[in-house]
Amino acid sequence: MSLFVTFEGPEGSGKTTQIRLLCTYLKENGYPVYQTREPGGTCIGDQIRQVLHDTANREIRATTEILLFSASRAQLVEEVIRPALSHGQIVLCDRYAESTLAYQGYGRRLDLEALRAITAFATGGLRPDLIVYLDLPVEEGLHRKRRAHETGDEEWNRLDQEPVDFHRRVRQGYLCLAEEEPHRWLIVDACQPVGAIQGQIRQAVLSRLAGHAA
Repeated sequence: MSLFVTFEGPEGSGKTTQIRLLCTYLKENGYPVYQTREPGGTCIGDQIRQVLHDTANREIRATTEILLFSASRAQLVEEVIRPALSHGQIVLCDRYAESTLAYQGYGRRLDLEALRAITAFATGGLRPDLIVYLDLPVEEGLHRKRRAHETGDEEWNRLDQEPVDFHRRVRQGYLCLAEEEPHRWLIVDACQPVGAIQGQIRQAVLSRLAGHAA
């Protein structure tokens, strides 16, 4: 009973917390689960992640950025995600292809059709069964991220330091993508308490699992 669920959202939206809670819940209820993240999730991908997130790498061009993200994604799909799905596991991924469309497409203003073609090539056309999008105002998300960084709970990466207008375009991009394919997206208000958010996510995932089992 394989299922591919990805988590998307602006900076500070709580993706990491929610994906960990869901992973624990599913495992406690006997489901085989594999949790991973982007960029990274493999030895090669983690090396690419370091380059992409390093705040010193200000010279990275937008086209270089998308190709590096795609290289990491290609490695993750072939090495981790497809094998896990083929063994009937539920794969939970912290960011995936929709991040590219939101950040590099809407945020960087790169051509969306070109990005879709590159992404399709990198993933072999693999798309998630469910996209969980945690939405909240940009200013609140960046405030949360800075606070978590100051306490040592989160890194502050190269994309975090982009201007607020960039992050606003990213958020709007996510909402546009969700509007295009509402059946694939679960939009959750990330300003709610952690438990309330998790409850909505569990309900959506269990509903998808029941549909696959039918």
